[in-house]
Amino acid sequence: MKRPAISEQEKQRRKRWLMSTLVVCITIAMIGGSLHVMELGSMRMDEMRGKAGYDVEDMHDHIRAAGEEIYLQEANERYGAGTMTYTPGEAKALLRDGQWQDVLQMVSIPAGVFTMGSDDPRTNEENRPAHKVRTHAYRIDKFPVTKAQYAQFVAAKKYRPPLNWKNGRFSEALALRPVTMVSWYNARDYCTWVGKRLPTEAEWEKAARGTDARRWPWGDLMNPNNLNTYYKVGRTTSVMKYPQGASPYGVMDMAGNVQEWVADQFAPYPGTFARGQIFQAKGIDPDYHRGSDEKERLVYFVMRGGSWKSDPFSTYTYHRNFSLPNYASDFFGFRCAADIATDKEK
Repeated sequence: MKRPAISEQEKQRRKRWLMSTLVVCITIAMIGGSLHVMELGSMRMDEMRGKAGYDVEDMHDHIRAAGEEIYLQEANERYGAGTMTYTPGEAKALLRDGQWQDVLQMVSIPAGVFTMGSDDPRTNEENRPAHKVRTHAYRIDKFPVTKAQYAQFVAAKKYRPPLNWKNGRFSEALALRPVTMVSWYNARDYCTWVGKRLPTEAEWEKAARGTDARRWPWGDLMNPNNLNTYYKVGRTTSVMKYPQGASPYGVMDMAGNVQEWVADQFAPYPGTFARGQIFQAKGIDPDYHRGSDEKERLVYFVMRGGSWKSDPFSTYTYHRNFSLPNYASDFFGFRCAADIATDKEK
């Protein structure tokens, strides 16, 4: 049976109806998509709150104006001496004898050439290019300096305790965590006290990656079970928690947990295309810095290893971070190194 012809008026009506339906569907889809994005954002915020190292309700105690942290640190550095803290005996009692033997270990690194830096075009400019560097034989601490070790220093030298030690002390449960809130100067002073020094940037990187140019201390593939990073834990952890993350030489905790100060000022590698301004210290108040360290404060010093806050790419063995030497934070730490006198050098 032949269908009746559709009038032009009916065609236009149906066309308007279809267009209206299409607009409604698109609008509903957009609203639904927006709600989904908002839900994902809410879930992400909940996730980040869960990873935070402190209760979000106490956030006002942790948020500070730009620059306030450094002024608090400077005040602690100037007036913290004499603060009530540990006696030498109390500091010694923070760890058992076997634990002291463990944290005081050093690892010998042989002389020789290794690859420093990277040619990966995705890495930061300051990490490039890869180049060969020769080091003398040296020793480096097996672990980052712990709170217990630093407490001995504070007690023996009547030195300023870190800003985050309440009344000059910390919970004994934290004794094996790396000391934090230490400036480059604090790290240097500790290493001098124990008869050592800060490692050079090359020494630190060689101890972390060996001679096969690996990305992480354990190899070229990221393994989140080998380190504390990216807010996975939300705070520092014991320096002995990740033995599976050891470097080729058996040096521990060289990826994540705390960024570690090294001896070097932040400077470009030979042959780099990195912009010069990256290496120039910014935001310095010339009237604020005084004393014998004035010249040093005008430059950045290098930090290595990434931290519990860093993204995984910052934990590459060749990644370079940097800060002003008088800055301190809850993810800044360090370890010490020492020379080995060879028969030829004796």
